[in-house]
Amino acid sequence: MLRDLSYQKIVRNKEELLNHVKSFKIEPKFSAGIWYFSPAASRFHEKYKEDKTIEERLDIVYRLYDNKVVDGSFRLEAHYPNEINWDNIDIYRSLRKETGIRVLTIVPNLFYDRDFEFGSLSNPYEHVRKKAIGRTIETFKINKELDTNFAIVWPGIDGYENPFEVNFFMMWKRFEEGLAEAMDAVPGTRVAIEPKPYEPRGNNIYRNTADALNMAKRVEKLLKNEENQKLLDKGYILVGLNPEFGHVLMGYEDYPYSLASIMYEGRLAHLHLNSNPAGNYDQDLNVGVLGWQQMYAGLFVLRMYGYREYFGIDINPERMPVEIAIENNIIALKKMIEKINTLDYEEIIEKIDDPKNNRGLIERLIVRNLL
Repeated sequence: MLRDLSYQKIVRNKEELLNHVKSFKIEPKFSAGIWYFSPAASRFHEKYKEDKTIEERLDIVYRLYDNKVVDGSFRLEAHYPNEINWDNIDIYRSLRKETGIRVLTIVPNLFYDRDFEFGSLSNPYEHVRKKAIGRTIETFKINKELDTNFAIVWPGIDGYENPFEVNFFMMWKRFEEGLAEAMDAVPGTRVAIEPKPYEPRGNNIYRNTADALNMAKRVEKLLKNEENQKLLDKGYILVGLNPEFGHVLMGYEDYPYSLASIMYEGRLAHLHLNSNPAGNYDQDLNVGVLGWQQMYAGLFVLRMYGYREYFGIDINPERMPVEIAIENNIIALKKMIEKINTLDYEEIIEKIDDPKNNRGLIERLIVRNLL
């Protein structure tokens, strides 16, 4: 059953907003990507830890649960076919049965294979593009089997370096038609597109929030399956966004502005959270290490407009145990959300509505809350 995200795009006047913030507080639910429970490859150094099998990674999840770092509301994210597939699906089912922890999203791995050197769904070679479409369809099927909330799609290897060597129109057309074909093959699947300005390509196919919002609407217009059409007619969105905090800062976007623009269209399906220097490469540091002001302002937007979905922890804990990293991120997010939930929204909303007579006073209130 698709979650209805239409609550996000409610535009409230001053009185309505006051009533909303009096009754709504962020109650965070967390998810984590199983990919960083084992060390990732790097072109600069050897792996600092031993590789872990999927069973060993899930043992860490069991320990987190036994140690009460997480509870049954915790969720996992994984890629198909390398982290979750039809052969190992039962170990994820066992985890759910024993703890309540289930899989939130399964992501088609469209970026790693050698075949995808020149893109996945946008690839100019038809046999490679068909492989990418087939993998996406199979990923959507396993999402259905495990009753996940959505399927994140990260087009990391689709893009270009030399602008003289790409047909932009065909790149977008191939990707979007391929994604729509896969969605029509497994109707009722919600996709959460994850934009990123660059890396691993010099320029990724959907660089920023605005690109992804435009792409989402174009893909929905391409859907032909009757079940998908009925869902769209009922007001459900089938292509949402999964903005990653670090990617937003890599593109010099303003995080709260980006979140608000996505919620304004009711398309915020999920969040990937971490920290990153603005404009730098994708470091996937723990939440709160850098850019915490942007995170804090983003959480303020989420409270104002009533975000109820999951908070995904997307990190690369190269130099610390993943158990400690997960706990650190949960602590940081809970602490920030606690601060956000205790702001005097009545006073803030009054001042927002009358900026001329309240110069600098919202800033003072926010600073006092932080210290």
